[in-house]
This record gives sequence, structure tokens and C-alpha cells, in this order.
Amino acid sequence: MKTRIKEFRAKHGMTQEDLARKVGVRRETIVFLEKGKYNPSLRLAHDIAKALGAKIEELFVFEE
Repeated sequence: MKTRIKEFRAKHGMTQEDLARKVGVRRETIVFLEKGKYNPSLRLAHDIAKALGAKIEELFVFEE
């Protein structure tokens, strides 16, 4: 899975730490998400999308 979290985070001038605090996870979780090494729960995906003013499907690209 690819993500566009880093791109959207940059648009909002947020650090990984800022986003992590806003959604209630550790910064390392954001690192793993951005690298595509962690699949978030639906709740976390929703919270991240909301924090970044995006839709879940804009942030997470599921490849076949």
C-alpha cells in the first residue's frame, strides 16, 4: 500500500510529530505509515484523513 500522508502533511506544514499528536499515536507510527510498512485501522485512517483535510481514499492507495 502506498500513502500520500507525507505530501498532505507537507501541504499543511505539519511535522510527523505534529500529526502523531493530533491523531493520538507515536511518531514512529506515522513514519511506518508514510513508508507503507503499516496498515492502519479504519479509525486511524479516518482520524489522519480528518487531520489533513482529505478523504481516506486520497491518502491511501491500495494497489492490486
